[in-house]
Amino acid sequence: MASTVAQAATPTRPSSPRRARSGGTRRGEAAAGWLFVLPVILILGTFLLVPVLMALWVSFSDWSGRGSPLSPSVGFVGLDNYAAITTKGGLPTRDFGIALRNNAWYVLLVVPLQTALSLFLAVLVSRRILRSRGFFRTAFYFPSVTSSVAITVLWLFLFSFAGPVNAIIAGLGGTGPNWFSDPRGIVQVALGKLGLSTGPDALTGNGFLGVSWWEWIAGPSIAMSALILMAVFTTSGTFMLLFIAALQNVGYELTEAAMMDGANAWQRFWRITLPQLRPTLFTVITLGLIGCWQVFDQIYTGTQGGPAKTTVTPAYLSYTAAFQNQNWGIGAAIAFLLFLIIIAFTIFQRWVLRDRPVSRRRIRAYQPRQARIGKEEVR
Repeated sequence: MASTVAQAATPTRPSSPRRARSGGTRRGEAAAGWLFVLPVILILGTFLLVPVLMALWVSFSDWSGRGSPLSPSVGFVGLDNYAAITTKGGLPTRDFGIALRNNAWYVLLVVPLQTALSLFLAVLVSRRILRSRGFFRTAFYFPSVTSSVAITVLWLFLFSFAGPVNAIIAGLGGTGPNWFSDPRGIVQVALGKLGLSTGPDALTGNGFLGVSWWEWIAGPSIAMSALILMAVFTTSGTFMLLFIAALQNVGYELTEAAMMDGANAWQRFWRITLPQLRPTLFTVITLGLIGCWQVFDQIYTGTQGGPAKTTVTPAYLSYTAAFQNQNWGIGAAIAFLLFLIIIAFTIFQRWVLRDRPVSRRRIRAYQPRQARIGKEEVR
């Protein structure tokens, strides 16, 4: 009874008009925010999301490229387009296998080389003892802002049979290859010099996606090797800027402490600087993987997939299948398989670069000796 009287005697605080006004203001701000982003949502939905969904439908249909892909005359074929390039074993399967092999070697060589070179350039131009650092940063970044078409035309001239690169090789006493006409892989060229011109039956008789294992390990063709050098040359400058920005945030106190402990330059870089660059390293590798798997303009303006399809990539194959051969379903299926490949590689390298827990052995190495003895006595 007393508690009831006390509750009744306690005055109820009226709701603050400021609080009610702030709630209404927040609701108004939310509505204004949605109003401001609505044009962007409509634009992205109209020109990005809707075309992607339509392309996904085309990959499951028999659309011939005439009329609307959503018309009643277009039939649903299920996974037939995907099976044609993965399991049926015809020419589309072999072309897709060749494109994957070419692009796999392209990714395997370009991503590590451009990452290492861009990091090296960033460390080089970030040194305080280097004079004219602004000039070198501009010079290294300049190829990245140049048109890819212009760079490709220049590269075709440099690596032509009678071009400057072969002239330099001839001046050094060697003989340069016919860069954009030789379909041999560089691994097979090296093995051929050792007398291994043909592979064993276990590699030549078996394969994947219509391509023998001997062809898979042949390495990139000489023409693709020239394109690999071009990709490293043109993209390292962009990633160099990302590493420069990350190096400016590296704490100098840790480096100074390591110097006092007697660590040399390599130990300071490997143990202190590089671990702090892990987020930037993840970004650079992710952008490099996406760009390498989507390479198209250099192939289209340079080699058109030649010689002997050794520079065909999945992106270029998707274009030729859809726009030249009018196989729109197969072209869309190749594009979505390429999308799945990019997602898989991104997840894998995110797993590789994840933050790992410190092991007990390493923790004990950094603990004071008396603390370790005390823990052992407690046990």
